Amino acid sequence: MNDNHTFTIAFHTIGCKLNFSESSFLARQFNADKYIRVDFNQKADIYIINTCTVTGNADKKCRQAIRKAIKKAPDAIIAVVGCYSQLKYDEIANIPVVALILGTEDKYNLYDYIDKFEKKAKPEIICNNPNEFCHFTPAYSLEERTRSFLKIQDGCDYHCAYCTVPYARGKSRSDTIKNVIEKVNVIATNGFKEIVLTGVNIGDFGKNNNETLLELITQLENINGIERFRLSSIEPDLLSEQIIEFIADSKKFAHHFHVPLQSGCNKILSLMHRKYSIEDFTKKYSKIIGLLPDVFIGMDIITGFPGETNNDFLETYNFLKNIEVSNLHVFSFSKRKYTIASMFPEMIQKNEIYKRSQILHKLAKEKYLSFLKKNIGSNATVLFETRQNNGKIIGFTGNYIPVEIVYDAKLINNMIKVRLSSISKNGNMKCSLI
Repeated sequence: MNDNHTFTIAFHTIGCKLNFSESSFLARQFNADKYIRVDFNQKADIYIINTCTVTGNADKKCRQAIRKAIKKAPDAIIAVVGCYSQLKYDEIANIPVVALILGTEDKYNLYDYIDKFEKKAKPEIICNNPNEFCHFTPAYSLEERTRSFLKIQDGCDYHCAYCTVPYARGKSRSDTIKNVIEKVNVIATNGFKEIVLTGVNIGDFGKNNNETLLELITQLENINGIERFRLSSIEPDLLSEQIIEFIADSKKFAHHFHVPLQSGCNKILSLMHRKYSIEDFTKKYSKIIGLLPDVFIGMDIITGFPGETNNDFLETYNFLKNIEVSNLHVFSFSKRKYTIASMFPEMIQKNEIYKRSQILHKLAKEKYLSFLKKNIGSNATVLFETRQNNGKIIGFTGNYIPVEIVYDAKLINNMIKVRLSSISKNGNMKCSLI
């Protein structure tokens, strides 16, 4: 790129909290004197699209984002990076105008590639073998003023039958406790009050360093400046009773668990190559509910997995109906290249998967509404954010309830005691200050 010019650059992120932390890290590499950040909806000289490939729908969103950038600025430099680039660079290379394709590890050198970039007839593709990924690259977000996503772990060793993540991100590896604490202190000095600990499989934290997630969160409890920590998704088999007990006693860790259960049927869990049974999960669940009656428990559920009979589906449905789950993220099974499940013979018809998905989405709405109603009349601490909706300011409780009140700038980025009063039309909880 010509050193005598300034360039507008736009970032777009698809997928998980981990991707958002990494996009923030990438964006901060671009010097503001030369690269002026603009919104992805605006015309730009450079578009960076950080991708996801966890489902077929994620792939579709990636392609849509690429075409959106092309439509906005057909002469722009379009760089597509991340998981979709790692696994399906050939698909991206067939989209006209895309100039640069970087895999999951190569994206960390994005600045160097862009700063030295010269347009060629064909896209430049750099995607190294994920089996060779061994280095951990830390990342954290600084875009929002109240909450930061801090990457503590990457990769996965599980190889579940439906999942492409190990093929896109390589083996499990993580930061050290010492380095995480350093990053937490940096985030605190930037004025943040809440940190979400994120990764591909955070329960695996420290495996390569002879450390553990429990040791990490125990040390984070004593750090000044951050008032709330939140765990992102954690595997049921890695959510230990000690972690549950620690969070129950903690003054800083949110009463919030997101657990990728995936199925309520042991037969399907076995086919998925999951590492627990429904009985194992129920034991953990019962401990959480017993120690944390106000807890928010979110779960991932895949429906339409190959071999899932109607009776298997009903087993999952009835299991979920009879427990106090707060929210369900429902995924329709999609056949993914490289995965074990892609070779299973008993594929479920798409119309049947859709029907089952609709049933679970309906249950999810019922469960979430029930959770909100359960909290009416209770006191909570809300971290208010900058988002406004019809003159309102929105924030979240520790147990992840969205709360709204009449906008007041003094509330922004402050932990405020409130009483939850009723549910608004848009699904937020109304409140009054205490």
